Amino acid sequence: MDAYDALPKVELHCHVEGAVRPSTVVELARKNGRSLPTDDPTELYRYDSLNSFLDIFWLVQSLIADRDDWERVGYESIVDAAPHGLRYREMFFTPARHLAEGQSLGAIVDGLTLGVEHAERETGVRCALICDIDRAFGPSAGLELVEQLVSLRRSGGAEAVIGLGMDSTERGVDPRDFAPAFDVAGRGGLKLTSHAGEDTGADNIATALDALSISRIDHGLAIMDDFSLVERVREARIPLDVCPNSNVLIANKYERLEDHPFRRMRQAGLLATLNTDDPAMTDLDLGKEYRSVAAALGMSWDEMCEVSLDGVEASWLDEGEKRRVRGAFEAAIAEIEPPEVAASA
Repeated sequence: MDAYDALPKVELHCHVEGAVRPSTVVELARKNGRSLPTDDPTELYRYDSLNSFLDIFWLVQSLIADRDDWERVGYESIVDAAPHGLRYREMFFTPARHLAEGQSLGAIVDGLTLGVEHAERETGVRCALICDIDRAFGPSAGLELVEQLVSLRRSGGAEAVIGLGMDSTERGVDPRDFAPAFDVAGRGGLKLTSHAGEDTGADNIATALDALSISRIDHGLAIMDDFSLVERVREARIPLDVCPNSNVLIANKYERLEDHPFRRMRQAGLLATLNTDDPAMTDLDLGKEYRSVAAALGMSWDEMCEVSLDGVEASWLDEGEKRRVRGAFEAAIAEIEPPEVAASA
């Protein structure tokens, strides 16, 4: 096995809707009587900005119509990632559109839970879930979603959901508007994170930290524009779930992977991890993410192993589990023959 595939990994930023196999997109469309602009998903997955990508993301979301569909995409997302080193994932799902169309949150969570449990039995990969608020639906819908989720958890119906996040377009949206939803989620025992600084400035990250009390930052690219924010996040060991290939292919923040600040983020002492974001929509897997970043940024094998181990620290596993998983990762890494030295960036 290729060393980068063999390297054990935690993934903290992957959207189940963005991990739907191209063939599954076509099959779900047929099953649910939906038409696609093309039967060739390689043509469907074309975009030139974050907003045009979101249009495609929302289309794929619309094809997941019932509990069986959620079970299928949850299962496939894990079994597709396992051969590329995935050992533990905290995976996003964004149900706003489905709830608006009449699906129940309980059925969505049940389907995903069944899918990931089936995949765990088959692969040994563990997966927890993070429910994302869709900013485009506004703060009232976000609060209603969280209230449903907290109620579901209290009744024992959503044990697999351990966190709340927030995604979709950042521009023109004030994170402070969603503070009531995050407050309810925090009091309900959920861990908190949010997409921030992917398509906006560093002030968006600072506002999310202050207003939403998040303990993790999704993307966080703009942090490098604010030295004081870098120092604050570094000292607090607040993790950043960074997705370099996505930032080139989806957000179009950089023309080349070589221009991405991921290595500079780590050299600044930030707890920056590597993730695929929407792997099926970008023809990615975790092995390719690590391999391409190492080559583009001139990162050594030892540096990539540290990225892998930092993923364990950045997770929401309890401290005992973190020690156990880190020990297992270290033992596995010791058995891997290192690849050739990465090319200089």
